[in-house]
Amino acid sequence: MINELLPESVVVETAYSDPPEARLEPEEEAVITRAVESRRREFTTVRYCARRALTRLGVPYRPLLPGLRGAPGWPEGVVGSLTHCAGFRAAAVAPADTVLSLGIDAEPALPLPDDVLDTIALPAEQRRSAALDAEQPGIPWDRILFSAKESVYKTWFPLTHRFLDFSEADLTLRTDGTFTATILVPSPLPTLEGRWRVHDGHLATAITVLR
Repeated sequence: MINELLPESVVVETAYSDPPEARLEPEEEAVITRAVESRRREFTTVRYCARRALTRLGVPYRPLLPGLRGAPGWPEGVVGSLTHCAGFRAAAVAPADTVLSLGIDAEPALPLPDDVLDTIALPAEQRRSAALDAEQPGIPWDRILFSAKESVYKTWFPLTHRFLDFSEADLTLRTDGTFTATILVPSPLPTLEGRWRVHDGHLATAITVLR
C-alpha cells in the first residue's frame, strides 16, 4: 500500500503481523525494556522492516535508536521513515543523495474519535473535511487528515529539528489521492506535496522530497 505512494528510489518493507524471527539489537532492547508487550511488538517489527529495507538498499543495519523527539537515527547517507498501527508496520528508506526527506504514516481506516478533529485541524481544514465527507461519504477524511499531518511532521522534522504543531500546517486533501501541506511557520520547504490511499482496512499517507 505505502510503496504505491512513493517513487521507485524509495525502498519499502511492510508487515501485517509480527514475525517470530524479528529481533532487536541489544541497544534497541535497552530502549524498550519497560514497554508493554504491544509496544514491544510494534517497536521490534518495524525495525525488522527497516533491517530488510536497508539490506535491499545495500546498507548495513545498525541499531535504530530514538533520538530527538523519538526520531530514528538512520545510518549515514540514508533518509527514512517508520510507521506502525494495529495490524500494519512499515519502513521506507532511500539514498540521501537522491531523496532529501520523506515521511510515511499508516492508520486504521476508521473515523477519528469524537473531538479529536477539533484538536488537530484548523477551522478551514475542518470545513474542507466536511465538504469531502459530503462529496464522498464512507471515506474517513478526518483520519486521512490526521495521518497526512503525521507524514508532514516526519518529513519536516529531520530538515529543521524543530517541533511542528498540528496548527502550523494547513492541509488540503483531494479526492484524487493527493494532498498539499502549507507550512505556516518559517520553513526550508513552505509547501509539501503528498499522496494518500485507503485499502483493506488501513489508510496510508506519504511525502517524498526529492533533491
